[in-house]
Amino acid sequence: MNKYQLNRLSNLILKCSIEVHKEMGPGLLESIYENCLAKELNNLNIQAKRQVHLPLIYKGDALDKHFKIDLLVENEIIIEIKSTDHMIPVFEAQLISYLKLSNKRLGFLINFNVPRLVDGFRRFVNDF
Repeated sequence: MNKYQLNRLSNLILKCSIEVHKEMGPGLLESIYENCLAKELNNLNIQAKRQVHLPLIYKGDALDKHFKIDLLVENEIIIEIKSTDHMIPVFEAQLISYLKLSNKRLGFLINFNVPRLVDGFRRFVNDF
């Protein structure tokens, strides 16, 4: 997927996230927002897989462990969903690590527990 396609998809992810936030409001569990966002994306014929397990590769060896991402959109974009009063640096570090470990170029950290979703929407890139 080229940069133009990724940016176009990014805009749709933001629009769908805003729609979920408008419909559901803040204060719910992360799993609720994850389900709703996946539904919104799927309604636009955008593939969004939930709770995707990715293998842990260490020095070229697959270990008996995996990491789990909230949403994987079109097998290209990682979305980590939060519903918290305070964002902490480890949330960002987690997403950045997921991008590197999965060799994905683009990710979003979305906190739905905010009055305006744009204040909880963060974009991260890995060799974009």
